[in-house]
Amino acid sequence: MKYIRLFVVLVGVSLVSNACGVFSKGEKVSTADRVLTESVVKIKESADALSDTNHFPRYIPQDSTNWECVDVADWCSGFWPGVLWYAYEYSGDELIKKQAELFTAPIKEIAYTPAQDHDIGFQVYCSYGNGYRLTGNPEYKKIMLAAADTLATLYNPIVGSINSWPSKREYSHNTIIDNMMNLELLFWAAKNGGGQRLKDIAVSHAEVTMKYIVRPDYTAFHLGSFDAKTGAFIEGKAHQGYADNSMWARGQTWGIYGFAIAYRESGKKDFLKTSMKMADKFLERLPEDGIPYWDFDAPVTANTPKDASAAAVAACGMLELYGLVEEDSVKQKYYNEAVKLIEILSTDKYLTGNSNQAILTHSVGHMPKNSEIDVPIIYADYYFLEALLKLKKIEASQITK
Repeated sequence: MKYIRLFVVLVGVSLVSNACGVFSKGEKVSTADRVLTESVVKIKESADALSDTNHFPRYIPQDSTNWECVDVADWCSGFWPGVLWYAYEYSGDELIKKQAELFTAPIKEIAYTPAQDHDIGFQVYCSYGNGYRLTGNPEYKKIMLAAADTLATLYNPIVGSINSWPSKREYSHNTIIDNMMNLELLFWAAKNGGGQRLKDIAVSHAEVTMKYIVRPDYTAFHLGSFDAKTGAFIEGKAHQGYADNSMWARGQTWGIYGFAIAYRESGKKDFLKTSMKMADKFLERLPEDGIPYWDFDAPVTANTPKDASAAAVAACGMLELYGLVEEDSVKQKYYNEAVKLIEILSTDKYLTGNSNQAILTHSVGHMPKNSEIDVPIIYADYYFLEALLKLKKIEASQITK
């Protein structure tokens, strides 16, 4: 097994074993390998304890050690199979692969059910997308293409964007910053038999989001309200943020990562600029300890919660920028900042250790509704694992140069 020799922080471990092999006593092991190895053990134990493959981990209450699960229709259903696929990618453990297949299979119905919201991308791309990437299973490809077509039915050509939450009747048409992350399914499908129309929808949606939801200072509204019949922008709203004009932490990171992907897939320079400017704003406003509060503009008290999930998404987005930006000094900046976030999340303050089934703690779901506050949440684990794996691939490529 090849370790990350260039990773900033190296730690000694006595003896750790996993499906990838054994770390010898006294050998220096990277933080990424240590955390991934420990995570694989926890993920495997959690999977063994979950007997119902039609229900998926979402969060762990503060008074519990076990995952609270949701059904396939929940927007978070795809993250647990995605976590399993990442664990399999790192470990090569066939038992984990089997669990990933079992938890992925029920999500098929999302692809063939009339679209309820934009979360089809989170649900299907995180599960079937990772599964197809790692196995090449042709059935997975078929389901992903169907899911992309289903997601595209929410597109309104007058507005130029996907109606993110059709069920919210108070809005004629709404588009949320989170939706940027679901465009990757459309971009993928366009390159794999789905046709140019899907790419055009994704590009148009990103352009509308960039114009109306990203503010001039490169912070973002959570939600943009539009007139479905004229396409006119009505107003921006906070929804999950502190206030309509505040900088909701996770929303900012959806923008960083989502616009980086949009640039990678379209080549439109404005998307790259937007991602970079949003990343710079995020870094500029980070508190001294390096992890964002749930909203950058919320009053800070001793009880104001951090959001580890936002830090994990930001790390993914900045590692994506590292691979896209041409100027060496700027590339290195985003790489270094991503590593800092990963290092902090890899400390005992944010790793759960043996206290519960999750990997990370201190995330926030929906603060205004007092829902999932300062607890482990499945998408934090998903993007943290993704960041660790991205980092390993980058470092491995540097070693072989």
